[in-house]
Amino acid sequence: MRVVIAVCLIAPFIAMLWVGSYAKTDPAFIGIPFFYWYQMAWVLISTALTMIAFKLWQRDQRARSAAKGGASE
Repeated sequence: MRVVIAVCLIAPFIAMLWVGSYAKTDPAFIGIPFFYWYQMAWVLISTALTMIAFKLWQRDQRARSAAKGGASE
């Protein structure tokens, strides 16, 4: 579970650090060069991945708390 959480949080960094994959102007989307709309798309993708990671973390913490016999917060 924690590996999936880590992948969700690391993927946006890798995508943005790999500049060669998006340092181009084509294909344009509604007149916006690829370079710009790719980065803006990753803002939304990063938000979704962070929310998924948070929900998975909460589920993992509840499972660990239940396994220990403690009360869930």
